Amino acid sequence: MSRRQHIIDRIEEGSIAWEMDLAPGDELVAINGHEIEDVFDYHYLIHDEYLEVLVRKPDGEEWELEIEKDYDDDLGIVFENGLMDDYRSCSNKCIFCFIDQMPPGMRETLYFKDDDSRLSFLQGNYVTLTNMKDKDLQRIIDYKLAPINISVHTTNPELRVQMLHNRFAGEALKKIDRLYEAGIEMNGQIVLCKGYNDGAELERTIGDLTKYLPYMESLSVVPVGLSKYREGLCELKPFEKEDARQVIAIIEKWQQYCMEKYGVHFVQASDEWYLTAELPLPEEERYDGYLQLENGVGMLRLLMTEFEEALAEYREKEANNTEKKAGHRATFISGKLAAPFIRDLAGKFMEAFPQYDIQVVDIRNDFFGERITVSGLITGQDLIAQTRDLNLGEYIGIPCNMLRMGENVFLDDITVEEAEKTLQAPIHIVKSSGQDLLNAMLGIAE
Repeated sequence: MSRRQHIIDRIEEGSIAWEMDLAPGDELVAINGHEIEDVFDYHYLIHDEYLEVLVRKPDGEEWELEIEKDYDDDLGIVFENGLMDDYRSCSNKCIFCFIDQMPPGMRETLYFKDDDSRLSFLQGNYVTLTNMKDKDLQRIIDYKLAPINISVHTTNPELRVQMLHNRFAGEALKKIDRLYEAGIEMNGQIVLCKGYNDGAELERTIGDLTKYLPYMESLSVVPVGLSKYREGLCELKPFEKEDARQVIAIIEKWQQYCMEKYGVHFVQASDEWYLTAELPLPEEERYDGYLQLENGVGMLRLLMTEFEEALAEYREKEANNTEKKAGHRATFISGKLAAPFIRDLAGKFMEAFPQYDIQVVDIRNDFFGERITVSGLITGQDLIAQTRDLNLGEYIGIPCNMLRMGENVFLDDITVEEAEKTLQAPIHIVKSSGQDLLNAMLGIAE
């Protein structure tokens, strides 16, 4: 096996590494005599007050540095590979995997399936534990890494083997016991598939996972996403209105039980269930501090709360302003599922400030199929095709989750600049808070 190379990409100015004259292109070889496997070894080893750091310069010269520092001080090194190791791919063949439902011809990175436990801590990814070796599990316990996000799906071992198409999937559930015994904080996730892990199986899974409280802090239930590219895959049916109501009834029953016994609601339904069921969103208190926002749990309730607070504050501020601001027309984009909700917020805004004309356009997902109704999977080509003939006003507001993280590029590689040029209107990227949405409606762009 070739030795891992941990090449420095950047040194933070004023940091310990900067003072030691380390530079981009240098290679970190060892700390206190230990070779480094990945980013977790690195962070664990630097948490000491005395370090011996071995660095190899680009010309092959080796420097051995003695560093005295405070226990929690970082060295200020940014590596070329943030994980400091290769990413581990997934060995499962889950019946609900969205990557298997991707159309051909997209960029290669979109087809990579990861099930790397390290990304659970770095990026919040959910892992099935099937690809985790005993050594990896022990490192999590030894290094006290937390929380780890676990894709449970079902606690029925035989059903889990069937759903993940991995003969070790049922056995992997025992790793949750070891994490619980070690006091490692966890979050759980269930991707619900109609006719598989819903109904009585959902009841079983929730009940089984309550045994891991308080270390399993939360459990989300999200519906399976079904694109139009499912030829040759397991037949799965979408959840309809009545199905969603039954799922919510099960979850809310267990919320009441957990609240009475443990003082937390524990299990949460993603926003899609309430929108599909055409039921009001839960009150803010039921989200236990919004532990699973990234899973779409409570995003709309938090957005509504923040938006209404920001609107009330701005309205009070403008009440004392004798100079009335001029309004404008603008278009805001949403997926079909959340569009009525966003339209309602726009209506409250226009009721308070009638000089503004905010239209909300819901985009039908022709690229992945009409069953995909969330804004995060809207492509640039669908946006352009369905808005190019509309009176868009002064600008277009799109949610930031429509773009690749940190880039102005849609899933289909169309850039924001290309969309602006075609639509002949500037695009404002709206971040996720209610204040951001209000600012965007007011035309205050970052």
